[in-house]
Amino acid sequence: MTKRSFHLVAELFLAAIFVLGCSISAEARVTKILIDLKQSPVNEGKSFGPVGQYEMLSGKAFGELDPKDPHNAIITDIQFAPRNSRGMVEYVATFMLLKPIDLTKANGVLIYAVPNRGNRILSGGFSVAGESGEEFLMKRGYIILFSGWQGDLAPRTGFETISVPIAKNPDGSSITGTVLARFNNMPSGTNTLPLPVAHTAASLDTTKATLTRRASEEGAVIPLASSDWAFADCSKTAFPGTPDANKLCLKNGFDPTYLYELVYTAKDPLVLGIGFAATRDITSFFRRSTRDETGTANPITGRVTHAIAQGNSQSGNFIKTFIHLGFNQDEQNLIVWEGANDHIAGRQMALNIRFAHPSGAASLYEPGSEAVLWWGRYEDTVRGRKTASMLDRCSITKTCPRIFETFGSAEFWGLRMSPNLVGTKADTDIPLPANVRRYYFPGTTHGGGRGGFNVEPSSPPATGTCELPNNNNPQADTMRALFVALTDWVIKDIAPPPSQYPRIDHQQLVWPRATAMGFPAIPGSPLPDNLLNPFYDYDFGTEFSYNDLSGVLTVQPPVIKRILPLLVPKVDADGNETSGTASALHQAPLGTYLGWNVTRSGFYKGRVCGFAGGFIPFAKTKAEREAAGDPRLSLEERYQDHAGYVAKVKAAVERLLQQKFLLPADAERLIREAESSNVLR
Repeated sequence: MTKRSFHLVAELFLAAIFVLGCSISAEARVTKILIDLKQSPVNEGKSFGPVGQYEMLSGKAFGELDPKDPHNAIITDIQFAPRNSRGMVEYVATFMLLKPIDLTKANGVLIYAVPNRGNRILSGGFSVAGESGEEFLMKRGYIILFSGWQGDLAPRTGFETISVPIAKNPDGSSITGTVLARFNNMPSGTNTLPLPVAHTAASLDTTKATLTRRASEEGAVIPLASSDWAFADCSKTAFPGTPDANKLCLKNGFDPTYLYELVYTAKDPLVLGIGFAATRDITSFFRRSTRDETGTANPITGRVTHAIAQGNSQSGNFIKTFIHLGFNQDEQNLIVWEGANDHIAGRQMALNIRFAHPSGAASLYEPGSEAVLWWGRYEDTVRGRKTASMLDRCSITKTCPRIFETFGSAEFWGLRMSPNLVGTKADTDIPLPANVRRYYFPGTTHGGGRGGFNVEPSSPPATGTCELPNNNNPQADTMRALFVALTDWVIKDIAPPPSQYPRIDHQQLVWPRATAMGFPAIPGSPLPDNLLNPFYDYDFGTEFSYNDLSGVLTVQPPVIKRILPLLVPKVDADGNETSGTASALHQAPLGTYLGWNVTRSGFYKGRVCGFAGGFIPFAKTKAEREAAGDPRLSLEERYQDHAGYVAKVKAAVERLLQQKFLLPADAERLIREAESSNVLR
């Protein structure tokens, strides 16, 4: 039976179980929790409004999975994982729990905050001047749970990780496979680089691998002689160094002006897809269990009525794939999360793949956009795929959550967000299902800027790797209101604000060229042409389940079959986007807020600068503007004086408040910030 057939049989079996009202005995479960650390209270005893003080518990969750259970059958290589005496596959994940000391003050909602590369970053999306995101959530009585899911991360203090087994052939021998590793922008003088974590070379024989370099992505690929490099560490010993199956050494060192590609055979893949099942079971344990098998009590037993997942960027991708692959139904056939917020997440999570690299970031040859990318049903005829939705499995089992999809401009430019909205032909708006709301933050960098209304003393040169100054246009103000709205939708059935995002039928999405966008020619500033991260249709081989982003990659590097079209939001005469839920700063602009920037130096010089957004300030006066040849009106021409600017901000704040995109306390704060700003002082 092929892997695709196996997945299909498992899916149909799971559907039949639900439809017939059958139940499978719950063999897979969290068997033990071990609390290693308790800090009570946290934040030096600070009291969080009417909820009071919080405490933190951290430790490990020990779990096991039945590889024969249809709930787990979609996990790549689980059938090759070692089993304990009960025939189960084991894992150990770290976790951290934040909860009110007085649990009667909890609001009943467990937030599952998906770690990003092991980092706990939930609070960042809700942090504003004067109040951290954690304080915002604690004042409202949320219980917050983090746990490890990414099995290729080494254990590290303060990070959430998970230990998953290595897949082996039935005879105990190593499973091997072809792996691609790419290296660029390394420090000058580097002679040794680490291979991808958990992608150990199966052989130290360099004649069985290929190392190449190129001066640009489109440039000629130059093979390097197998005698000029080694699987070795040359940091302390001259070439050929100390043999090491996890490192790459190049004779005479790596040239940072080149990009290097290594194709080799790796061995002993981790069963990384277990991270989805572990998240499912850990969440369900804290939601519903009284105690573990050893008698240790669940510290929040009986206090959770609903669960909401929240994830940013990589962890937002995790949420999409978790739902898409059916993990929002636990092994008791109950829903895991009633609500979910995938934030600034343009792709799905490339985790359930043999020799996966889940820390990737939408670079060339990385899987992530091959899967179903849309919440509504859509037939992907361009790539020859059947009509599908990320909600297909949970629709069958009646376990779909209510979803808020939130993102900004950088996701169009750096993370290929367009097909999520308009498909692979880029010619039609894909309707959203009734359980999904979509909110777009125009003119924002990845994750949003720091906010505030001050004009910089001068237009500072960019620092770091990007040419343009940082984009301060915020998302957090609106995200706070939206998370409260999502909570009310989940637990009170209060309808949230209508979706706000760019659409083709409203003429708000166009081709990514300055002329099509209506982007102005600003002297001394770049145009957006040729900055979009391309959307490639790859051939990864026949053992890869493309729609499910699962299975085995047998063609490395993958063959690029075609480049698919992408659209971006239209802009006004200032270069600012015209659709979505604009912040107060965006509605009272101090310049042009961009979802793109330009790389200053290195291998990618002149290309889009990661997921960073840039800023092009307005001139202060008409005379300055005319002297520079800037077509955009100056601050003085727009607002006349400081009072005029504050009035503009107040009007924007009032609109956002009425539309339920701001909370009253944040509205008052924004007005105070505008009044104290230095604009036209």
